[in-house]
Amino acid sequence: MHASIRLNDVVLVFVVISSMAASIIFPDFGSRFRTLPFYCLMIIFFLSYLSIDIASVWKILKDHSTQILVFTVMKIAILPCIIYFVFYPIAPKYALSALLLTGVSTGVVAPMISNMVRGNSALVLVVVVITSALAPFTLPTLIQIIVAREVAISFMSMLQMLATVIFIPIIVVEIIRYLLPRLITPILKNRFPVSLILFALINLGVFYRYAPFFKKEPSVIIMSTIVAFVLAAIFCVVGIVFFHKGSVENQLAGAVMLGNLNNVLVIVFSSEFFGPIEPLVAAMYTIPFWVIVIPLRYYRHRKIAE
Repeated sequence: MHASIRLNDVVLVFVVISSMAASIIFPDFGSRFRTLPFYCLMIIFFLSYLSIDIASVWKILKDHSTQILVFTVMKIAILPCIIYFVFYPIAPKYALSALLLTGVSTGVVAPMISNMVRGNSALVLVVVVITSALAPFTLPTLIQIIVAREVAISFMSMLQMLATVIFIPIIVVEIIRYLLPRLITPILKNRFPVSLILFALINLGVFYRYAPFFKKEPSVIIMSTIVAFVLAAIFCVVGIVFFHKGSVENQLAGAVMLGNLNNVLVIVFSSEFFGPIEPLVAAMYTIPFWVIVIPLRYYRHRKIAE
């Protein structure tokens, strides 16, 4: 099982990078998909939410409400501000990217990543649901408060876009869960290949518009990759430190909840309101998104051996 998951990870990263490269090299081809990213993202969220049982989330939340509340505030409010103001004097071009990636919701596949490293997946699941519900409100608020002087964007436009792409798939999933539950299993069986196609369509429909910029400044791609890995390392360390008094499972869960974020949402969102650096960094984050499994497994091995 672990071998197949690792193979899927490699395939996913390859599809993301190759589709992004194809869109930059052949922008005319990519422009044919310019209307699809928003809808593809909604379908991806729909496929991901199918595996989440809301009822079990409420049960876990009742047992760990205080700890989850503090972590959530740190994840979507405090840490994004800190990261932004750390990046701004060092790498100002990437400060907004850092803010967006830090402040976005925990990725819907994070519970699966947590299972791979044997973290507290129940805790991860709850934070996924809570941050997904709050991100449409908190992320635009952060942008308005922190970068309002540099970026003039309608708060309601950002809120409407994020709320639509997150809440409509949740509503559709709940309707299917109660009215057509037999559809869930066959849909989940085909989730991975469908997701690959959707990821490719998103990149094709987003990055073609930045082709001249990337061709003129290819070094930005390398720098964006470095920024993505630096952020991933920071997220893992902060997550572990937050739960340093708790179990190894909770420490790993903390790293996963911060490190495995909704970077695809940031790609589509930032391409609507920012760009080109912000969606690029979000796309390159796909690599550390999966690679962090390796150091987290090593961390668990070292802690167990102590």
